[in-house]
Amino acid sequence: MDLLYLDNNATTRVAPQVLDAMLPYLTQWYGNPSSVHRFGQRSRQGLEEARAQMAQLIGCSDQELIFTSGGTEAINTAIRGALATRAPRRKIVVSTVEHSATRQLCRELAMNGIEIVEIGVDRAGALDMNHLRSFVDDQVALVSIMWANNETGVLFPVEQIAAICRERSVPFHCDGVQAAGKIRVDVRAVGVDLMSLAAHKFHGPKGTGALYVRRGVRLQPLMIGGAQERQKRGGTENVAGIVGMGKAAELAGAALGQMREVAALRDRLEREILTTIQGTYVNGCMDMRLPNTTNIAFARLEADAILLLLSERGICASAGAACSSGSLEPSHVLRAMGIDERIAHGAVRFSLSRYTTAAEISHTIEGLAGVIQRLREVLPVG
Repeated sequence: MDLLYLDNNATTRVAPQVLDAMLPYLTQWYGNPSSVHRFGQRSRQGLEEARAQMAQLIGCSDQELIFTSGGTEAINTAIRGALATRAPRRKIVVSTVEHSATRQLCRELAMNGIEIVEIGVDRAGALDMNHLRSFVDDQVALVSIMWANNETGVLFPVEQIAAICRERSVPFHCDGVQAAGKIRVDVRAVGVDLMSLAAHKFHGPKGTGALYVRRGVRLQPLMIGGAQERQKRGGTENVAGIVGMGKAAELAGAALGQMREVAALRDRLEREILTTIQGTYVNGCMDMRLPNTTNIAFARLEADAILLLLSERGICASAGAACSSGSLEPSHVLRAMGIDERIAHGAVRFSLSRYTTAAEISHTIEGLAGVIQRLREVLPVG
């Protein structure tokens, strides 16, 4: 059975060129990049070339990027590191639909006396900007808000958010994990102070990430133990992974124009589902969103049942709901949007990539129609 993969917001396949770029640093050039001998400096050269490739993708200087073990570490470094330099301010502003890496960290910080202010969204997933303006004041240590939502693909107006923060001299960390490589990202033009990134979201390897730190922004290191990454992240760098991230960034930048074709395939998938399957709804704004993402709900059905039957047909997607304590509950994103639970329970996310083909979309439409028909026959509602 051929695999049809439409879960690219969870992770992406490693591009063949990325694997080719990584292999020499796992076999031939395995030296420590902190070593002064030529062998180690060959690894250092690969690391710095990757830094330049990553900087090119997001529009910053090489000196403003530090490498991490992934998006989660980058987010933790940004939030904890900025907070530690902002005493006596002990308030953080986030949105209600942040990724769990931000949500769970903020939950822990709240248990230690940090005030967490959550800015809500409307039914389309758009951020309440008036609410944001009213809460960003001289008591706020940091604003941390994502660029693109991982479940719905909805894009937030990060340039406006950055402007509000700048007016009040509050650092702005943007979770850019889902945005980089899918839409054009220019951190200087937007005005963010910190941005977290993950290689495996744009056809790079897992276990490698980066954090943009605007020149002049104070940041206390999270990882202590060495002078690596300009003393902002201790520990020997994952050179092969970083080289892979750099190559993936180069490829992603060159392929940004191709994302229009990805959006056309996404729109076709969405259109066919909405017109051929009754009781279907798109969750989130259909204009301001990632070009590869759609979150479609099948009313009065359960997402896990849909996904299991799709998986039997070799089709990989993901749920807008998570299993918790043995019972299926709508995701925090859909709850924050106020989506009716009868709709939210059946929410499925389809996320495409530049490798997705028209034939795969046709197969998905056909397979999904059969799955929904089967479920509604065995699980009648009325």
